[in-house]
Formats: sequence, structure tokens, C-alpha cells
Amino acid sequence: MSGTQSYVRSLERSHLSLTRPDRPSEFDLMGLRWDLLDEVFAPVFSPSTAVALELLGLADAGPGDWAGSFLEIGCGTGVIAVRGALAGCERVVAADVNPRAVENAALNAVRHGVGDRVRAVRSDLFSALQQERFDMVFWSSNYVRAPEDYTYRCMHERAYVDPGYRAHRRYLAEAPRRLAPGGRALLHFSSRGDLDELHGIARACGRELRVVRSVEVVEGEYGDDVVEHLLVEVLADGGDHG
Repeated sequence: MSGTQSYVRSLERSHLSLTRPDRPSEFDLMGLRWDLLDEVFAPVFSPSTAVALELLGLADAGPGDWAGSFLEIGCGTGVIAVRGALAGCERVVAADVNPRAVENAALNAVRHGVGDRVRAVRSDLFSALQQERFDMVFWSSNYVRAPEDYTYRCMHERAYVDPGYRAHRRYLAEAPRRLAPGGRALLHFSSRGDLDELHGIARACGRELRVVRSVEVVEGEYGDDVVEHLLVEVLADGGDHG
């Protein structure tokens, strides 16, 4: 599939997920019930959230399996951030550029009893986070590349495509600087993205990428293509953490 076909299809999916009549206000995932607000990415229509939980080892993590601090970029409904807190993280920040997603993540944190440990903030990647550092930084990215000159028509599209990979460039450059000593910067990417270009961006930023884990998944709701999902670690050249 060409890049053009890929990004156009992703934008079509964004529109469908916003407007379909069976879009729920609540959904079930990993044995728990979650709130879903309008204008927020719907995990019920895409496998990516469940896949991210699996790649991170959060799908079956229990209390005490995790610890430390966790930053999720592009938190959407907050499922991953909340699961991190439920698994034992003492400090979790759920960040999203979409104000409705920030509200949604806060709702789900309260719903699952971790509102005291999950702070939802509106942030364009790291823009609102000052100098906070974390044991883990994670972004389940909008890995489909749109043309450099593409202009988003609504906030929801930001969850689906990244024009010119500008957001990816910023993430690769900055994520390692947001780590506490010994911390890890992780990225959820897929074969629907341009992995070669991602590696090129990493080299230009002085970063190295290492695939930690991968899984093949049938897309499901909007197609039968088999997509490889990757958990990629972003390594700073020379141990640069700031």
C-alpha cells in the first residue's frame, strides 16, 4: 500500500470512528469497564490499545508488578496510564494534546480508584511537562505518515496520522531527556508506518532504535490486513539523558 493510500485510509477511519451510530459512551477492555467521551480515540474500533498493553506487559500485570513513575504521551481514554497505576506505578502522568482526551483519562483514573496517582494534563508531547523525569516514557504513536503539508481538520485526526513525521522527530529527540537515571523511552510503532524513515530521523537526532518486542495482529474492524506492531526503545547516543 502506498503512503498516500495508507494515510487517506487512516483519515477515513478517524471520521468513521467519530460518526458511526454504534459509537459507545462506555466500553470493555481487559476485563474492565471504561468511559469514552466524544472526540476521543475509541479503543473499541482499533486493536492498537490492547496491543500496546500486551507489548508493555500490562495486559496481565497485577498490583505490584510495576513501580516508579510513568509518562504516557497521547493517552486518549487513559487506559494504558490507568493500567500502569493499577500495576503499581506511584506517579503517572497521562498527557494528550486533545482536551477531551485529558478529561477522559481523568474520568477513567477516578473510575478505577487511581485518581490520586494519575495526573491528566493537556500537553503537545512534552510542552506542558516542564522538567519532570520518569522511569518510563511511552507513546503509542500516530505512526501513519501524512504529507508534510497536510493540515488537520479536527483534533481527532491527530491520533491517526503525523504530517511529515514532525511529532515523531520531536519525540525521538526529547523522550530520552525526560528519563530518570536508568529509565526507558518506548514507542509503539507498526508496519503501517515508515520504519526506514523513522530510523533516519533517529540517526539525525543522535538516537538509536531497538525493537524490544513485536506482534502481528489482524486489523479487524476496518480491514483484514495483518499488521506488525512494534515496541521500540529509543536509546540516546552516548547515554544523553539531558
